[in-house]
Amino acid sequence: MAHYQKLLKISTTGKNFQNITAKIAAAVAESGVETGLCTLFLRHTSASLVIQENADPDVLVDLANFMAKLVPESAKYIHDAEGADDMPAHIRTALTHTSEHIPINRGHLVLGTWQGIYIWEHRQRSHTRELVIHISD
Repeated sequence: MAHYQKLLKISTTGKNFQNITAKIAAAVAESGVETGLCTLFLRHTSASLVIQENADPDVLVDLANFMAKLVPESAKYIHDAEGADDMPAHIRTALTHTSEHIPINRGHLVLGTWQGIYIWEHRQRSHTRELVIHISD
């Protein structure tokens, strides 16, 4: 079994969704793997990975609005060392994912027509996020 691994550093722009599908697809192409599995792991506790709608941006707005209501920054939390968005970001990450697995077929990610891979930044300010891409055949 062959393995390929790459670390990406991705700058986010504050609370937002950042489409990273093309970066992941490029890593799959670099790996040379035709049939296998792409595992993604985000090395953070205040941002998430999501596979979501990539055609209508309203879906992402609705997701963000829903999460803001579900986990409000205005609630009283014990952990607030880095500001009002600190603990809510941790809760939002716990409710979502920091890893994803996507099959590879014929050298391409097997995503649905309307699926994109996103880093969902849960903090107000920008961060540099580290994403480990592990590809195996």
